This record gives sequence, structure tokens and C-alpha cells, in this order.
Amino acid sequence: MKLGFVCKYINSDLKQLFPLKGTTRTRFLSLNEAQRESVLADLATLNLTHLRSTLEQLALLPEALRMMRIGSDLLPLYTVPEAKKPYANLLPDLYPLFLACGNVAKKNNIRLSFHPGQYTVLASDNPAVVERAIDDVEYHTTCAKLMGYGQEFQDFKINIHMNGKLGFSGFKASFLKLSTEAQRMLTVENDEISCSLDDVLQAKDLCPIVLDIHHHWVKENEFIKPDDPRIAVIKASWRGVRPVLHYSISQEGLIPEQGFPDQNVLGLSKSKLRAHSDFYFNETLNDWALSFKDFDIMCEVKMKNLARDPLYKRLLANLDY
Repeated sequence: MKLGFVCKYINSDLKQLFPLKGTTRTRFLSLNEAQRESVLADLATLNLTHLRSTLEQLALLPEALRMMRIGSDLLPLYTVPEAKKPYANLLPDLYPLFLACGNVAKKNNIRLSFHPGQYTVLASDNPAVVERAIDDVEYHTTCAKLMGYGQEFQDFKINIHMNGKLGFSGFKASFLKLSTEAQRMLTVENDEISCSLDDVLQAKDLCPIVLDIHHHWVKENEFIKPDDPRIAVIKASWRGVRPVLHYSISQEGLIPEQGFPDQNVLGLSKSKLRAHSDFYFNETLNDWALSFKDFDIMCEVKMKNLARDPLYKRLLANLDY
């Protein structure tokens, strides 16, 4: 089992040593053509250098901790129309930096992923939204391809939600418009508002299903178990690749520090319960997440790797027991 973290690698002093940098669209558009290309080149070079440094740090950790989600701003403003020409000019100079990142990750068995944002909606009933969503998925696909991925099914994970008024039919129609590499890497997860686990399971023959156990609890007030029949369906959707689940819990002070919380007792809105905690403070829930022994876990928690590491110690303790 691998335990991953989201985007920011933090040291014991709460410092992010290798952050990704960006710029605003407003500032970018205020520049002339030469300045635009220079700014994007500097930012992209810095970000790829920092990504490599982060991966080199992960390579020093136990193999179970070699898993991360890369921030979507690796190439700032890539999908902005005015950035198309500058990136066409400068992207070849970035190829060695991308490849170096991929080589470090592959050599050290670091599992990588992207998670495009909430506005990447393939199932929207608005064609313009769908077009932008496809562009965004293909941007993430380009980054993964330049690192050497996308050649095999699920050698890299690009995860999105299925939310959108057209539901599975809209998702499927958009999925079929994606490049072959994007189709190989795309996964879809359940969410806490619109698309339940049963909804996203409709996509099982198109792409792997990512189980978010916190989203499922928020939506259904159910703590799904590893022997639930749907878990076998989820695992089958990964076609032999080790599946991934997402784990988070509600914020400190909202749920008990032990035991399984019941929404009927808590009396809190789902909008409050959906927000993620700083740390994994409830060991009952930690043991529940770790009971999904056939999955790797992406730890969606605000204190990133610092919150993940105690969960790893819990995993080791459970194995020893």
C-alpha cells in the first residue's frame, strides 16, 4: 500500500521547499509578446525544476510513501488562448526537464497523478464548458506524456469528477473525444453532492473508478466496507492495476475523535462536513481507511505529507499487530 499527498511537500518547519509558482491572467495579458514568453518560460522552468527536487526527496523515503499528486499549475496559464503561441515556442526547451522528472519517478517507483479542478466538467450540458474541459484534460495529458507516461493503461492517473447535468451519457460522449493517451490515464471519482458511487460506477467499462470514502460518507451517511460488492466492481475497473482511493475526514471539532460519526446525530449540513481536516485525528476512521488493503490511498488532508506520515505509522503498527 502506498500513501500519497496532494501537491505541496512540507518540511517539519511547515515550509514548502519546492513550491510551484504562477501568475495571474490579468498580469500576463498586460505584457507584450516577448515578455509573455519570457515569464512563462521562467515559471515553467522553475516549476519543473522544483518538481524534480520534490521527486528526489520522495525517492529517499520508504517506498510506501512514494506517491504524490502534482499541482495543475505546472505550466501556468497553458489553456489560456493567448498563451498558445508562447508555449508553442518555448515547450521544446522544456522537454529535457519534463523527461528528467519522469525518469526520477519511474526509477524510484513514485506513483503520480493530476486532479484537474472543479470546472473541468466533461458532462456539462454547455458545449463551451465541455470544450474547455477537454482542453484541460488534454493539457494534463500533455504534461504526463512529456514525462514519458500515457503509453500504457494507467501508468499515470488523471482524475476528475463526473458532475454535470448530462451525467454518464455526457461523460461518455466527451470521454470518446479525448486522445488515446488521455483515455488511458483518466479516472473518475464519486463526489459528495451530485454523483454518487453508484452513478460513477456506470463508467466502469470506460475508465477506472476512484473511490472517495469521505465523499461517500457525506452523501450517503454510510461507511462503505471493503467487502461491499461495489468494491469488487471498482477493483475490476482498474484491469489489474492497483486501485486508488481518496481519504479525508471532516474538520476538527465537527466529528468525534474516535468512533464512526453519524450525520443524524451530528445535525450538521453536508456543506460543513465535506471540508477536509488538517490532520487525521480519529483513529477509528484511520483504521477503516487502512482496511482497504488492496488500494493505494491518496491522503486529501490540509497538512499534506505531515498529516499522512502518522497514518503510515498506523499502517506499520497494524501490520506488526
